[in-house]
Amino acid sequence: MIMDNFDSPFLYNRPEITVESLKKTIVSKLIFLIGRSPKEASQRDWLNATLYAVRDFVTEGWITTARQARSEETRRVYYLSMEFLIGRTLSNAMLAEGVYDIAKQALSELNVNLEDVLEKEVDPGLGNGGLGRLAACFMDSIATLALPGVGYGIRYEYGMFKQEIEDGHQVEKPDAWLDKGAPWEFIRPSKRHTIRFGGGIHFEGKKCIWTSKEEVVALAYDQIIPGYANDSAATLRLWGAYAGDRFDLADFNKGDYFAAVQDRTLSKNITRVLYPDDSTWSGRELRLRQEYFLVSASLQDIIYRHKRIHNTMENFADKVAIHLNDTHPALAIPELMVILIDEEGFEWKKAWDITRRVFSYTCHTLMSEALETWPVEMMAQILPRHLQMIFEINDYFLEYVRTYVTTDADFIRRVSLIEEGDHRKVRMGWLSVVGSNKVNGVAAIHSDLMVTSTFADFARIYPERFTNVTNGITPRRWIGVANQNSQHYLINI
Repeated sequence: MIMDNFDSPFLYNRPEITVESLKKTIVSKLIFLIGRSPKEASQRDWLNATLYAVRDFVTEGWITTARQARSEETRRVYYLSMEFLIGRTLSNAMLAEGVYDIAKQALSELNVNLEDVLEKEVDPGLGNGGLGRLAACFMDSIATLALPGVGYGIRYEYGMFKQEIEDGHQVEKPDAWLDKGAPWEFIRPSKRHTIRFGGGIHFEGKKCIWTSKEEVVALAYDQIIPGYANDSAATLRLWGAYAGDRFDLADFNKGDYFAAVQDRTLSKNITRVLYPDDSTWSGRELRLRQEYFLVSASLQDIIYRHKRIHNTMENFADKVAIHLNDTHPALAIPELMVILIDEEGFEWKKAWDITRRVFSYTCHTLMSEALETWPVEMMAQILPRHLQMIFEINDYFLEYVRTYVTTDADFIRRVSLIEEGDHRKVRMGWLSVVGSNKVNGVAAIHSDLMVTSTFADFARIYPERFTNVTNGITPRRWIGVANQNSQHYLINI
């Protein structure tokens, strides 16, 4: 808070960047951060030195943006996604800061080719498809428009997988993207939250008490998302699983070294791999734990930030908007309800009103069978309090349907958040629609089909809730790198 009142001449009066000044900065980073002399430096060393130099420029706008958001006390948007396909960052950051050509010339005078250096940057293993691309583009737009927004995701240790061909067959190997370092991130040791799993629930009067069995600590790592030509940057906060002090010294001293670190290993498995194989029960269980890990850490962080500024939860829906990128973070809906009721003491209907006003949801699929579901049995074991809350939400919702829409039993069965049968399941897509104030598709035709097929019943219940947000892209990086003469057109894209 002291820094909020401190005006640094370095931050707000940055000297003009020249080829000569950037050369000196890069060499300084190479020597004092990388620990290499120019004569013995590899291309990766030059990459990291250049990256650290450019990162300094982006960090200035990043700090300013965060300070401005706090001082204005404006409404903030938080974007929850299991994927962020952000791609290589250095070229994008140089274009955003207007130093691409300067860096190219500076490195050339140091006998280093910029294009060769850029090829050495590792693609962060944080996503692999349209879901992650959309999330990355939204973060780019948030930064470029200087909106008060934060992205939340998981810091996967291995990403998805690296494909190699051996004897004519595909072989999947771990994508150890972090082995080369992650210079764009800032570890936040003070930003850690405890995530609870398992155990059971009991009632004391009307109050539900959750006694958990396991705990994992979420540790924050911040990635900078630079805005284009605006001295602004957004934050992508990624959570890594951290075992804390879960080390059994007694087992270690007895010589049982594996038992001493078993809990630490199990904890870190949560953020080990992007999309663990869910063809087995244990794989699906790990995936559910991943999703709740993201949701719980992010909501705790959002609420902490909100209370630090406003010191109350009464205005939470007026100051916070949370967007769910597909159904993976849908557990945020019962999680917020649990927090508001069990921890903040809100009455149920008021908590539900706040929750509904906070969330919005992007649907990525038209096939109802492809929408995520979780076995009731599994959720009861891992998240018993949240399953109870989903049952309460379902009861409240179905009573609304019977009162104001229809008493048709088949219709009620179709819209229930719980899919009945031999193996009961929680319908996460249904939960996302019921718990949000807006639901959008990703293209006009997709949104139209969404309300005439997948969510037709819900469009009858909530016709005003469905809208369209056509998928966009951020072509600045591609255009800027592919066509060096296009720089003056990029500001309008």
